[in-house]
Amino acid sequence: MTDLSIAETYTRGPAEHSVRDQIIEAANDCFARYGFQKTTVSDLAKAIGFSKAYIYRFFESKQAIGEAICRSRLDIIVARAHAAMEGSTSANDRFRRMFKAITASSVELFFDDRKIYEVAALAASENWETAKVYTATVLSMIEDIVKEGREAGEFERKTPLDETCRAISYAMMPFINPLHLERNLALVPEGQNEVASLILRSLAP
Repeated sequence: MTDLSIAETYTRGPAEHSVRDQIIEAANDCFARYGFQKTTVSDLAKAIGFSKAYIYRFFESKQAIGEAICRSRLDIIVARAHAAMEGSTSANDRFRRMFKAITASSVELFFDDRKIYEVAALAASENWETAKVYTATVLSMIEDIVKEGREAGEFERKTPLDETCRAISYAMMPFINPLHLERNLALVPEGQNEVASLILRSLAP
């Protein structure tokens, strides 16, 4: 399965990237200062000197702007996970590196700024498009690793592939979903490492 690109989703309006980036940057500052729920599109318009109507040329709603902010962070998480897996010597090693990179990056990118976390939590709880694509992307990475492990004889082959990959993603959820991770921050990294070991033992032939 090919990884899905989070950057390919939820794009609206003319391709004037510099203006879109300016709006996203202003929104990032406003959300970080006041919170997503308390910030209005009018607030963003005042912050950057645009009319509200002009912002709507690029984003159909405040949620769409929040999606863009989440997307940028989720793209970084996915890129770091891929980078972490480079040079791995086995499927076991690739899985550990991927899981660790996703957890560490999620903690850094979502929890260093609590008001930006509000956007990520809302995206997860309301199942925004970026959240759905991110979930599918992680599942795709898991599937690639499991296939590699089965071909190399590292993992068992009896359990259906789709069932195996879903079960792994469920086990990872407390450390990769912002809503669950908030309640499990004290368990990082020891708890995440133990869950990774448990998953890998269950995959052994």
